[in-house]
Amino acid sequence: MSKPDWLTVGHIAGTHGVRGEVRVVSRTDYPELRFVPDARLILEHPRLKENLSLTVESVRSHQKGYLIRFREWPDLTTAEPYKGGTLLVNRSEGVEGEEDGFYLYEIMGCEVVTTEGESLGTITNILQPGANDVWVVRRPKGKELLIPFIEDVVKEVDVAAKRVTIQWMEGLD
Repeated sequence: MSKPDWLTVGHIAGTHGVRGEVRVVSRTDYPELRFVPDARLILEHPRLKENLSLTVESVRSHQKGYLIRFREWPDLTTAEPYKGGTLLVNRSEGVEGEEDGFYLYEIMGCEVVTTEGESLGTITNILQPGANDVWVVRRPKGKELLIPFIEDVVKEVDVAAKRVTIQWMEGLD
C-alpha cells in the first residue's frame, strides 16, 4: 500500500472579518512550522478542479485554532468560497517524529487486538472531535467500535505490522 502524496495540516472552518482571514483548525503536531508567515500550503476543496497553492501572510492564535490570512486572498470575498477546505503539505515535507510516532494515515487499515490477543476489527476512520482522536473500528460482525486514542486504552501502535493493541475497558462497546 503506497502512502498518500499529501498530509493534512488543517481545515478551514470559516472566515473572520473582511480582510480575508480564515479560521483554521490545526490537524498537525507542528503548527509552529506550518502556520507561519511565508509558509506554503496547498488547498484542497470540492470547488477546485486542482489544488491551489497558498502563502501564509499573517497568523494569530484564536480560540482553539488560528486566524490565517493568505497573500492570495486580499478580502472576505476571495476567501469565502473556500470554507470547508483542507490545508495540505506534500508528504516529502513531513517532519520526522519521535521513534514511536506515526502519521494518522499509517494506522488506517491496522488490525486492532486486545492485550489478551482478541481481534476486534480494522481501523477504517479517524474522528477528531476535540480533546483526543477517536478511531473507528469495523468489526467482522456487529456495530462499529469507537476507540479513544488515550494512553489508558491504546497500548501499542506497530505501523510495520499494521497492528494496534488496546487495553479493553468497560464502556467501549
